[in-house]
Amino acid sequence: MPSKAPPRVSGKVFRSRIPTLLVSMFASFASIYVAGRLWQDSENRVYLIKELDRITGKGGSVISVDDTLKIIACREQHKKLSAVEMELAAAKQEGFSLKRSTLGNGTRPLVVIGIFTKFGRKNNRDAIRKAWMGTGSALKNMENQKGVIARFVIGRSANRGDSLDIAIDNENRQTKDFLILDTHLEAPEEFSKKAKLFFAHGADKWDAEFYAKVNDDVYVNIDVLGATLATHLDKPRVYIGCMKSGEVFSEPSHKWYEPEWWKFGDKKSYFRHASAEMYVISQALAKFVSINRDILRTYAHDDVSVGSWFIGLDVKHLNDAKFCCSSWTGGAICAGV
Repeated sequence: MPSKAPPRVSGKVFRSRIPTLLVSMFASFASIYVAGRLWQDSENRVYLIKELDRITGKGGSVISVDDTLKIIACREQHKKLSAVEMELAAAKQEGFSLKRSTLGNGTRPLVVIGIFTKFGRKNNRDAIRKAWMGTGSALKNMENQKGVIARFVIGRSANRGDSLDIAIDNENRQTKDFLILDTHLEAPEEFSKKAKLFFAHGADKWDAEFYAKVNDDVYVNIDVLGATLATHLDKPRVYIGCMKSGEVFSEPSHKWYEPEWWKFGDKKSYFRHASAEMYVISQALAKFVSINRDILRTYAHDDVSVGSWFIGLDVKHLNDAKFCCSSWTGGAICAGV
C-alpha cells in the first residue's frame, strides 16, 4: 500500500504562531521591566524609611501618620519639660525648695499668717509681737500647740543691699519671724504682686490647711481664728473674709485709682471680694496661685487681685463678719489698731 504523506502544516497556522510568540516575548520583557521598577521602588522606600528612622531616631517599621503625630506631640512635651526643668534649676539657685515644712510634732499647720509689713514700720511689728504673735519660745508654742505660723512678709529695697535691707536682715536674725521675698521689690505699686508671691511661697514652704494675709496694723484673735477655720476644714476650695464691693476709680489723682478701670464695665464697680485687712484661702487655692503665679493678673489693690483669681473658679466664697476688722465686735477675729 502506498504510504501516506505526513500532514502538511498550513502556512496560515504557522503565521498565527508568530504573533503569539511576539506577545509572549513582549510580556516577558514587560514583566522584567515592571519587576525592575518595583525593585527600584522598594529600594527607594527602604532608603526613605531608613532616613525617616534616622531623623526621628525611631527604628523599626514604617511610621504611620498617627505615629508621626505622636512623635510631634512627644517632642512638644519634651520641650515643655526641658523648659520646666530650666525654671526649676533657676528657682533652686535662688533658694527655692520643694520641701514643705510641717510642725515639730509632724502634724500639718492649721494656718500660715502672712503679716504684710513695710520698711520703717518696726514699731508696728513690735506691737504685733507683744499683742498676739509673740517671740522666741512663745512664737514656737503658738506653732506647735495651736498650729498657727505667723511671719512678717516683706520684699527687698529698690537699692538692693542698702540700709533698709540691712535693717530687715538684722531684725530677722534676732527675731526669726520674717518671710523675705528676695525677688520682690517692696513698693506700694507692687503690693498685689506681693500677695501673689506670699501665697505661692507659702504653699511651697509650708503644708498648711489655710493661708491668711493680714496687714501690720491689725490685731488678730488667734483662738477665735483657729476655732473658725476648724469649722471649714471640710471645704477644699474656700475663700474667707469680709466680702465687699465698691466703686472703681478711673481718675489718676484719686487715692484708690485703678489703671485697669475699663475692664470692670460701664458701671465701674468691683466684683465681690474680701477686704484687704485680712482674708484666708484654703490650701488648694494657695497651690493654684503657686502653679499659675506667672500668668495671674494683678490689679492696683491686692484684695481685688486675689478676688479676681477665684471669681471664675469653683470656689466657696464665705462672707464672715468676724473678718471685718474695721468694726470690732464680740467674737471678732481681727481689729484695726
